[in-house]
Amino acid sequence: MLFPGGRLPLRIFEQRYMDMAKACLRDGAPFGVCLIREGAEVGAPATPSEVGTLARIGTWDMPQLGLLEVVARGEQRFRIRARRVQPDGLALASIEVLPDEPDSTIPPSGARLVKLLERVIEQHPELLEPPHQLDSCAWVSGRLAELLPLPLPAKQALLELCDGRDRLEKLAALVRTD
Repeated sequence: MLFPGGRLPLRIFEQRYMDMAKACLRDGAPFGVCLIREGAEVGAPATPSEVGTLARIGTWDMPQLGLLEVVARGEQRFRIRARRVQPDGLALASIEVLPDEPDSTIPPSGARLVKLLERVIEQHPELLEPPHQLDSCAWVSGRLAELLPLPLPAKQALLELCDGRDRLEKLAALVRTD
């Protein structure tokens, strides 16, 4: 899953996604990332969740012919209004970009989650590129929601929340750090 401010490494090999990535790189355009509700990542088009995150390709490499490796950056959340599938199987959608969520500093009740994220950064610095915004409810809650091994429906519910502080409180209820 991808939240605003996050990064998503992808290995692209299906032609429909290669064409999409090429167009995104050429036009400087984002693409949408949604959790799959029904179906599979590969093959026939899947049914996506209604809320997702716009992603923009930050870096890319083609280590071998037919394989594109990209790192996408999460931008704004969106809601799908209508979608259609092209003959090649690529899903296109009309979307509504959701407003940026309000952000706030970490409340005392969130301090243990910040410590958890600090441990993750310490042990796996490659997972999160600086700057680390450890005083931001939106950033901390987004990174934890991406990284923690939570059930996908729980991650989707966290993405759909419109406030970083609310997301942090929900995470606090889901995560034991003792």
